[in-house]
Amino acid sequence: MNSSSTALDDLLDLLDLERIEQDVFRGQSRPSVIPRVFGGQVAAQALVAAGRTVPADRTAHSLHAYFLRTGDAGAPIVYTVDRIRDGRSFTTRRVVAVQHGQPIFHLSASFQTYEEGLEHQAPMPSAPPPESLPTAEEILPAYSDVIDPRVAERLLEARAAVDLRYVDAPPFASVGEVREPRSQVWFRANGKLADDPLLHICLVTYVSDMTLLDSVLLAHGRGGWAVGDVVGASLDHAMWFHRPFRADEWLLYDQESASSSGGRGLGQARIYTEDGRLAVSVIQEGVVRVPR
Repeated sequence: MNSSSTALDDLLDLLDLERIEQDVFRGQSRPSVIPRVFGGQVAAQALVAAGRTVPADRTAHSLHAYFLRTGDAGAPIVYTVDRIRDGRSFTTRRVVAVQHGQPIFHLSASFQTYEEGLEHQAPMPSAPPPESLPTAEEILPAYSDVIDPRVAERLLEARAAVDLRYVDAPPFASVGEVREPRSQVWFRANGKLADDPLLHICLVTYVSDMTLLDSVLLAHGRGGWAVGDVVGASLDHAMWFHRPFRADEWLLYDQESASSSGGRGLGQARIYTEDGRLAVSVIQEGVVRVPR
């Protein structure tokens, strides 16, 4: 078994929550690039908890979440699900994640039974084929002059479960250069996933927190968390799941930033399947501060 498939197995284990009571679940944690719980992990685990209290014929179509406190990577997280509503077509759940007796994260999610409806979508932007782009393992060593090798190693470990490829140079590759606040990455799970729609949605939720604020950094010539010229954290996160997709097939994450002010930056994005279907819309605001 290679290291990427092992990393994917580890991530799937992380998302396989332990049921403590009917609507109470426990998840484990692990550190990310910075010494705290990765926000995408908490969001994905909370969605797993919500989804396990919903009938199998209803899939998630939206989530809205707030990151309340920094998560402790050395301690488990307890997720309590509140069954807000079970309607004929829609199911609503609220999840609170708790560590050390305090809430660290809050999520509301809505699920829907499949139905036919009116169809239109924004067209997929142009992007080169994912196979034509370098992998993280190929691109990171080229920037050893700006990224501490230990940070680069943690970054590779944190993303080993996902094959994530930048269309253009990432923020850490252009420190000091102000660029258009747009960023594109292709990504997919580093291995085959089971045919479980909730799993694929949760994997994309996990990945969606990795690069969404890159476009904010590009607008100011900042290299980001890997370089240490900004400090930041996710504040809130919203996603809408429009059409079926597989997280183990290539997805284009087209991201941009409309605003940054008051120590906060806003990222918004669309995720497309390789054949051009709009699968997911994402919006996130995060703290983005210049260190004093």
